[in-house]
Amino acid sequence: MTNGLIGRKLGMTRVFVEDGTAVPVTIIQAGPCKVVQVREQAVQLGFGARRKIAAKKPELGHAAKAGLTEAPHVVRSFTLVGDAPAPGSEITVGIFAPGELVKVTGQSKGRGFQGVVHRYGTGGGPGSHGNTRHRKPGSIGAGTDPSRVIKGKRMPGHMGDRRHTELGLKVVRVDAERNLLFIRGAIPGSKNGIVTVAKQGGKSRHD
Repeated sequence: MTNGLIGRKLGMTRVFVEDGTAVPVTIIQAGPCKVVQVREQAVQLGFGARRKIAAKKPELGHAAKAGLTEAPHVVRSFTLVGDAPAPGSEITVGIFAPGELVKVTGQSKGRGFQGVVHRYGTGGGPGSHGNTRHRKPGSIGAGTDPSRVIKGKRMPGHMGDRRHTELGLKVVRVDAERNLLFIRGAIPGSKNGIVTVAKQGGKSRHD
C-alpha cells in the first residue's frame, strides 16, 4: 500500500466536533488514484485523466502498461508501505483515519515581484513626514569589508509560486463516499490546486 494520495484543494470551511468546538478545516478531494507503476520502495499514482487529444504517446503507453485506457492528469510517487498494490488498482481516501497526522505539499500562491516589507516582513524605514525610505531595505552590506553583498541577503524579488510542504496537520474527518478529507488548518495553494497528502510518519515539529 502507499502512504499518500494526490488530491485537489476545494476550499476552507469549519466543522463542529463532539464538544461543540468550531474547527477550521481545509477540504481536499483526495483520490481515487490509480496505481500506474510499482517500484522497489515507491508507488506511482495517477490522478484525474487527460483527454486523448492532449495526452502524449509516451504518457498513453506508460498508462497502458498498467492496464489504463487514459493517461492520468497528474502523476506522483509515494513511499511503499506493506504489500505492493497491483498496477491498475485503485487507492482511495480510506487509507487515512481521523486523528492521523499528515503533511500536505502544494504550490503556493504567486505574489509577483514584491519588496522586502511584504516579502519578508521587515520594518522598513521611518514613517515620519518628508521621509522617502518608508519601504526601502536600507543598507545591504559594508562597503570596505567584505565589499560585497553576502549570499542569502533578503532582497526584493519574486514572491510565492513555490513548492511548499505544511507539516503536522491533523485529519478531522474522512468522507469515503465523496472522497473528501477534512484537514485542520490551512494548506498551501489556491482553490482547485493540485496537492499531495501523505502520512506524517512521526511526531510533528509543532508538538
